[in-house]
Amino acid sequence: MSNIAALSVYRVLRRPIVTEKSHDLKDNTQTLCFEVAVGANKTQVRQAVESIFKVKVADVRTINLDGKLRRRGRYSGYLPDWKKAYVRLKPGQKVPEYADI
Repeated sequence: MSNIAALSVYRVLRRPIVTEKSHDLKDNTQTLCFEVAVGANKTQVRQAVESIFKVKVADVRTINLDGKLRRRGRYSGYLPDWKKAYVRLKPGQKVPEYADI
């Protein structure tokens, strides 16, 4: 992705991450967890969440994760590297319900 500035908000946020940890963060600290484009920066993630979910964002934390080794018999390879973002909402904002566990 050479031209990251041209990404739409739906290409910046790839998918919500729905796990027990992310569900607890959403309930307790109003923090949402997303898989985002590898080249996206914190400002782009903030703008994407604010425009899609119509909420105000207080803080964005990102982490780059390496792809895991996967094997199929004698063949092995790596999953692609990816990026995760934790988005904390401002107090008083309604947490969007994008998934129910």
